[in-house]
Amino acid sequence: MATRNYAQEYANYDGTPAVKKKRAERNKARRMLEREGVVHKGDGKDVDHKTPLSKGGTTTRSNLRAAPASKNRSYPRKADGSMK
Repeated sequence: MATRNYAQEYANYDGTPAVKKKRAERNKARRMLEREGVVHKGDGKDVDHKTPLSKGGTTTRSNLRAAPASKNRSYPRKADGSMK
């Protein structure tokens, strides 16, 4: 069994500017709802964008909601990870 090369994964994907920007938007959304007390670390909830970022949504309070992780991660996705 081959071992996973995390440094190479970061260099080829996770460290690219586009992926860093997406991650920063997700982290910003989580921090916004944590400050309001809607979500907490380890509570099993995800911060859901009502209009997904991949469909032109923004990280504004009016576009965010807390959803159970099982619900938020169950949407059908395209090969690139964006929502269908």
